[in-house]
Amino acid sequence: MADSDLIKLYSKQILALAAAIPHLGSLEAPDGEAKARSPLCGSTVTVGITLDAGTITDFAQNVKACALGQASAAILGGVVIGLDRAVLQQGRDALHAMLSQNGPVPAAPFEGFEVLQPAREFKNRHASILLPFDATLNAIDAAMAAA
Repeated sequence: MADSDLIKLYSKQILALAAAIPHLGSLEAPDGEAKARSPLCGSTVTVGITLDAGTITDFAQNVKACALGQASAAILGGVVIGLDRAVLQQGRDALHAMLSQNGPVPAAPFEGFEVLQPAREFKNRHASILLPFDATLNAIDAAMAAA
């Protein structure tokens, strides 16, 4: 990886997002919790959620990931309240397509993931970027199974 590729990949915008992740911590009484881990790099994201009629009403996350995973958690954390599983799955699928199939930037409310387009070239980073979605979807599944 050339120095210019690293500079492009770790832009000021990505580093700023990584430093300002919303909803850090844990919920006192979550409806569902889940942890997702990238086996390649060891990054983890743990999510707790509360639901009302299938919609996320509260959200907390604990992020131990590279700057790209942290930026992804920041973007998702900024829009996740008020979303349901179907919308989150669509967002995850669109982000995966953007990264692995040169697809378009995900539609609103996930357009902030545009900043991660330079990561397309770095397949070893894709799993870390998808972790916040995976943990959130798994937390929803856990909440629905417990209901």
